[in-house]
Order: sequence, then structure tokens, then C-alpha cells
Amino acid sequence: MAFFLESTFVGLFFFGWDKLSKEKHLLVTCLVALGSNLSALWILIANGWMQNPVGAAFDIETMRMEMTSFTALLFNPVAQVKFVHTVAAGYVTAAMFVLGISSWYLLNKRDTAFALRSIAVASGFGLASALSVIILGDESGYTAGEVQRVKLAAIEAEWHTEAAPAAFTLFGLPNQEAERTDYAIKIPYALGLIATRSTDERVTGLDDLKKENELRIRDGMLAYGALSRLKSGDSSAQSTFDQHKEHLGYGLLLKKYTPNVTDASEDQIRQASNDTIPRVFPLFWTFRVMVGLGFLFLFTFAAAFYFTAKRQIEQKTWLLRLAVIAIPLPWIACEMGWFVAEYGRQPWTISGILPTRLSSSSLSTGDLYFSLAGFIGFYTLLLVIELFLMFKYARLGPSSLHTGRYHYERAAA
Repeated sequence: MAFFLESTFVGLFFFGWDKLSKEKHLLVTCLVALGSNLSALWILIANGWMQNPVGAAFDIETMRMEMTSFTALLFNPVAQVKFVHTVAAGYVTAAMFVLGISSWYLLNKRDTAFALRSIAVASGFGLASALSVIILGDESGYTAGEVQRVKLAAIEAEWHTEAAPAAFTLFGLPNQEAERTDYAIKIPYALGLIATRSTDERVTGLDDLKKENELRIRDGMLAYGALSRLKSGDSSAQSTFDQHKEHLGYGLLLKKYTPNVTDASEDQIRQASNDTIPRVFPLFWTFRVMVGLGFLFLFTFAAAFYFTAKRQIEQKTWLLRLAVIAIPLPWIACEMGWFVAEYGRQPWTISGILPTRLSSSSLSTGDLYFSLAGFIGFYTLLLVIELFLMFKYARLGPSSLHTGRYHYERAAA
């Protein structure tokens, strides 16, 4: 429903400007926004389930995960936080775009009344959205500390479990081989307070998490062996499978090293446990770029809102230039956020259940290159078209409305 609502009304939104009344066009605009948000909701519920698979159970007859509770799926804490955080990030992107273009008008001394109204709306809406992103980002980190502890520890380069409350590493160079962060600049107690919201709970380090995962892999080996016996008709293996099935996915990590999971060597088990920890350096730095940009957006919107309220925004050329430069930055911050979300759950497609290595399709290398080239070509074409249209209509500004009141229309007259 969400997709059809969005796709139907977006056409009316673009092509109905001169054909619909103002009230009807406003209604269409709201329906496009509603459809977009509903699309995001269901997409992020699905993604949230992959990050934290609740409300489902593995069926040995069908060999797949099957839903047991729609309510648990819908109200998955990871999905709910991810939805609001992602949608708010989209609002920040839109608000920064409007703020930046309007600032460009003020710098060029054109359509100033229109630009000032746009800045007032964009700065207020953007300020609220930026605050939402930061608050929900903090909530997302707290949720990760409960259900995705490896991701949290990797983001923070928390190699070893510290005494509570743990220090927050502001900057540094994570060294995965040595399991340390070189040249680390730390803020005492900050990580423990942020991640656990307490002074006595520890943030588990990657070395301890790796040991826990090794035990899960050994449990998974037992579950895999019992499942194989069940599939062969040996019903006596049911109790063993039920006891260890929670960690079946961890046993599947051994498929990378041996076709026979139950016969894995100690070295292969150790290698598989190492695989449960993603590469720390890219996660550490993409997270900090994202957070740094988030606070830059908060500052930009707050300053624009303050100086607009004081009627001084036109004189603050440094802020106007900053807003113009910042136009592409929300897209970069969003990409950093998605990298943290998706790379941070590796080696899993479905956390704790389906390893990424086993979720790939049977396409040949040639098929993969062909489809990838097609997608890259198509979306590059869309990018070129969209950039052309954005630059065109940003330059035209409100003159494209053909009301006769704005810069290019007056110049032509």
C-alpha cells in the first residue's frame, strides 16, 4: 500500500501544480510524505529484524525462519529506533538542502523575502530534526549495547572489558592485529554512561565477546549435528537440537573452513570466532564522521534559527556560506550511518542466524558483473538527470512558479 500510495501521488505532485487547486496539491504533497514514511517503516522493520531477529523461529521441516509474533516483529526495539532515526535523518537532509539554497539566494541578493521565509522554516524544522537524530542515535547506541554488543564494541574500539564506567575513545587509530588503539584520546567514564546509562555496568570488550562466540560456535556444532540426524530420520536427536538450536547460525560460520561442521578442528573454530568480529578501523571512523557531521548540522540550524529570529541572518555571510557548503553533507552522513549499520553486523545477514557467506545467490561472476554494471549505469544516469534538474531549478528559484514576482521574471520584464 505504501509503495502504491507514494508512486501514484508523486506523479500528481510533480505534474499537478498547474492543474490542481492549492488545497488539492497540498493534500497530494501530504500523501506523498505519508507514503514515503510508511515505505521507510516497513523497510526498516525488515532491516531491524535482520539486525535483531525477534518474533520468529526456525522450522526444521521447511528449513527457514517463520514468523511467530507479528507484534514482536513490529515493535522490535531495533526497528523502532532505526525507523525514527533514519526518517529524522531524511528530514535533516531536506532541511539542509532548503537552507543551503536559500542562503545562496541571500548571498546573491536575489529573492531575499522568499529566501528569508524559507530559511525560517528550514532552520526551525532542521533544528528539531537534528535534535531528533542525535537523541535517537543515542537511543540506537543504547539498544545496540543490549542486542548487538559486538557492533557497539567495534564502533568504540573497545578491545578489552574495562572497569565500569568505561572511557570513550574520542579519536585514535585502531590496530586490530595488536588489539589496541594507537594515539587514543579518551574521555573518562563517557562510554559507560552513554552505552549503559549507569556507573556500574561494564561494556564488554571484543576479546571477551570473541570468547563468548567461540562457545556459541561449539554449541552450533552440536545443533548442526543434531539437525543432520533429524533430517536423516533419527528422532532421538530432537532434545539435543532443542537444547542447542539457538546457536545453529554460529555453527554455520564454520562452513567457510570445512564442509563438515561437526568435524571442525580447533584451529577452524578459532578462525570462525575471529570472524565474528568485524574490521574495527572503518567502523570506528565512519561512526565518528557521522556523529561529527550531526553536531555540525545542529550548530548550523541553531545558528540560522537564532540569527533569523534576531533578523540578522543576512549579515552573517559566514553562516550563509557554511549552509551552502553543507548541502551535500547530510547525504554523506546518511551513507556513513548505513555503513555502520550494515558493516557493523558482519559476518551476518541475519544476526546470529544466517552468515553473509551462506546468503549469496547462485549467480555466476559474469551475471553479477552484468547486473551490477546495469545498476551502476542506470543510477548514474538518474544522478546526472537529478543533479541537472536540481541545479536548474535552484538557479531559477521561485521564478519557476511563473507568478511574475521573482528575480528572473522581473529581469525579463
